[in-house]
Amino acid sequence: MSDLINPRLVLLDQNLGSTTEEVIRELANTVHREGRAENADALAADALARESKNATGIPGGIGIPHCRSEAVTEATLVMARLHPPVDFGAKDGPADILFFIAAPAGADQAHLKLLSKLARSLMKKPFVASLREAETSERVVELVDDALGLGTPADAAPTADGAAAPSGSAEQTAASSDSTGTAATGAAAGSTTAAAAVAGPNAVAQGNDSRGNASQDTVSQGVGEGGVRKLVAVTACPTGIAHTYMAADSLKNTADEMGVDLQVETQGSSGATRLDPSVIRNAEAVIFATDVDVRERSRFAGLPYIASAVKRGIDEPREMIDEALAAADNPDAKRVSGDPADASQTSDAAEGWGTRIRKAVMTGVSYMIPFVAAGGLLMAIAFMIGDAEALPLTADEILATATLGNLGDVSLGAYIAAVLFKIGSLSMSLLVPALAAYIAYGLADRPGIAPGFTVGLVANFMGAGFLGGIVGGLLAGLCAYWLTLPRLPRWLGSLMPVVIIPLLATLFAGGLMFFLIGGPIALFMEWLTGLLTGMSGASAIALGAVLGLMMCADLGGPINKVAYSFAAAGLGAATVANTAPQEIMAAVIAAGMVPPLGMALASTVLGRKYFTAQERENGKASWLLGASFISEGAIPFAAADPLRVLPASMLGGVVTGAMTMAFGVTSAAPHGGIWIAPVIGGLLGFIVSVLAGTVITAVTVVALKHIGGGRKRAAEATVAEPAPVNA
Repeated sequence: MSDLINPRLVLLDQNLGSTTEEVIRELANTVHREGRAENADALAADALARESKNATGIPGGIGIPHCRSEAVTEATLVMARLHPPVDFGAKDGPADILFFIAAPAGADQAHLKLLSKLARSLMKKPFVASLREAETSERVVELVDDALGLGTPADAAPTADGAAAPSGSAEQTAASSDSTGTAATGAAAGSTTAAAAVAGPNAVAQGNDSRGNASQDTVSQGVGEGGVRKLVAVTACPTGIAHTYMAADSLKNTADEMGVDLQVETQGSSGATRLDPSVIRNAEAVIFATDVDVRERSRFAGLPYIASAVKRGIDEPREMIDEALAAADNPDAKRVSGDPADASQTSDAAEGWGTRIRKAVMTGVSYMIPFVAAGGLLMAIAFMIGDAEALPLTADEILATATLGNLGDVSLGAYIAAVLFKIGSLSMSLLVPALAAYIAYGLADRPGIAPGFTVGLVANFMGAGFLGGIVGGLLAGLCAYWLTLPRLPRWLGSLMPVVIIPLLATLFAGGLMFFLIGGPIALFMEWLTGLLTGMSGASAIALGAVLGLMMCADLGGPINKVAYSFAAAGLGAATVANTAPQEIMAAVIAAGMVPPLGMALASTVLGRKYFTAQERENGKASWLLGASFISEGAIPFAAADPLRVLPASMLGGVVTGAMTMAFGVTSAAPHGGIWIAPVIGGLLGFIVSVLAGTVITAVTVVALKHIGGGRKRAAEATVAEPAPVNA
């Protein structure tokens, strides 16, 4: 028997109140009476707080109030069959079947997997029908144990091929779960049709009232002339126990009925089954049914998408799938933005350490950029308002003596400039800690964040710069990751991510930075800074050409990010007397604008006949992306024809980077493209450099396509492109 539920936690045909709050308080009291919660009121408050974020009623007369709570001492299920039913927010009416899921704040993975599996079982009509038919509490416990794969072999539910489901099935993920909903569970295993019939008006509705001929008709209508449509989806909810997995099953079941190939990634507390990169590449669109941020969203870069709350994936799966298919057919549909290097990832188990480290560094850079962009822009605005030469020296003194209500001898403009400069410089000071923290996060997930931030601060203190942040973040992440590997007792396991891993990983990485590696890295950074500061003439032009080449080599990939990080990290050291860091930043920004602008010019003006209709549509958007310094705008072109697009982009980037250095162009801001024109020194040289690189890239790619017979391929591809369904 599972330790999650026993007959005393089953309440059959009882009146627990007329409101959601009354029912939840009774359920919390039941957990407390059983000795599994220290405080019933605290548990009820946590459950009601979760309920206030999103109602937990789902179609079919089911409610799944749930929460994680510090008051819970042992993961617990309470099953209630309500009489009369109570409204839990489902569109089809009140709920008569409730499962109250109470999880400890530090619940272990084994229990989270079982709780998640139960939530998925509630999407199956036969299981719910069996719960309504059960006459005793003991029978309900048996049904739940069977659903969790904890029953005896004789009682285990048959699988699709008639074999008994193994007891370890609780470990199965979304990819291996029953996607049709027809496999019977417990006593209902004998007859799916009979179980669906007795389910009555409360049976879960997902587009059809049964799994009979109506579903087959839907399948035949759902398959288009071009074959089976392919979609991917991600589901996630704040608690990560119930809605995440129920939405996944609801979307998958409905997609099967519609004849759509839908693969779902669940990002829940019991772990996630990452979608294979090849599945993502072959998908036409992505569905985000989430109440929290999607982890590594950039894997889906370029795909049309729709997004909604996770509960809609349960309530309206058919509508979401229809909207996703419509988005796939609409060239103007919104698309997922992100880093192309993350769009073709493999699972951690299949990756080598080199790949995982590269991805972690990319993750760190991606999270670092907003700190740099915000801080750099604020500092640039401060320089426009106040005395750019004196501000770095006087800002602290101004803020120490003046306030908005008592400026004293300081002018209002000088005070505002000092405030903006200070906010910006503080944001910039987080560059290295944020870089290190999220590199560690990329390797070890959340346990790596605190050690990463700390070792980043140590790197700052020692003058090791962004290179020290990278090394420190890797050390912290690797240590935190290795500490998560041992299987520990539950009492110790709950302390690991909160206390033990941060302590040991911080001590390890911070100690190494202080005692061994921080000093040598600081000396190297000091030498490199002096070298760059002294560059002039031909050497500066050569540096600009190299940076331009790197910015255009992989369009936002690792090489691009190294060049950008190098420039952004040094920007804070710029002064009126030393503008070299700002010149490097300007070269990087200008060169990064060239690939999308060059593709836009080639596909919409110079060589339209060499590009498909879809590429010409992408070219229109690339004008804005390029102007905004979003190199990823050229990715659709590079993905279709890398041997022509990438060399052309690199040639244009080399010329642009060299020209900006030759003109002495500077940028006080680290991002923004043409929109930061007010803080660009030598704006005319900046514009001329970008235009020159754009024209060179466009002319080169058109010439290469002409030589390679690009016009014929474009014509064939355009003919082969399917017409929109609604055309």
